[in-house]
Parts: sequence; C-alpha cells; structure tokens
Amino acid sequence: MRLMTTIAKFLAVNIDCAEPKRLAEFYATVFGYEIQYAEDSYAGIGDGTMTIYFQQNLDRKPAAWPGSDKQFHMDVRVPDVKRAVQDYLELGAAKPDFQPDETSYVVLADPEGHLFCVCPARD
Repeated sequence: MRLMTTIAKFLAVNIDCAEPKRLAEFYATVFGYEIQYAEDSYAGIGDGTMTIYFQQNLDRKPAAWPGSDKQFHMDVRVPDVKRAVQDYLELGAAKPDFQPDETSYVVLADPEGHLFCVCPARD
C-alpha cells in the first residue's frame, strides 16, 4: 500500500433525491441529527462531526432490490433492530420482500428508495 502524504478527513456524503427537505427530515429523525438547512433543491443535516447533504435530482431512479444496480447503501447500528425497523417504517421507510438474512439485519428503503441495512449494535 502506498503511503499518502496528505490524509483526507471524511466530510460529508451527498444523496441525490427528488425531495431534499423530506429526505432530510427522515434521516434527521433516524440519526438524531439537526437539520442545518433545508431548501427545495438542497438540504443538509449533521451532528457537528458528520454531515449528510441531499441534492435534488429529478432524474434519479431507485435501484432494484435485489439487484446489482444499487450504487451504495448505508448500514446503521441500533440497540433493538425490531423496534428501529418499526419506527423507520412509521417514518416512511419500506421493507422490501427480499431479505437476505433477517436474523442478522433488515434491509429497508428510505422514502425515495435508497437502501439501508438496520444492524444490531455490537456489545
């Protein structure tokens, strides 16, 4: 592995979506982050160390699941997977029929179809 002379620090992730405000509200609730700003075409949430931006892209199409066309997905750790899944479903997430390993984690889709896995906290 090549030794880098300039090490980057992770700043933020940007998520394309149709409704930035709506998705910012969803993830702000999921992560307990503050909404930093929310406009029709751009929104941001964060906790002071991590930021998630949502930028409007009306041409974006959700990935098929299961399928190989997904571009990325997030994994989140929670103390109680069943409870978190129920909470996220009430917020507007959806639970796809296909679940590769529901005993270890649950795959959900946010209100715009971005996939994320709900995983148990590690002791």
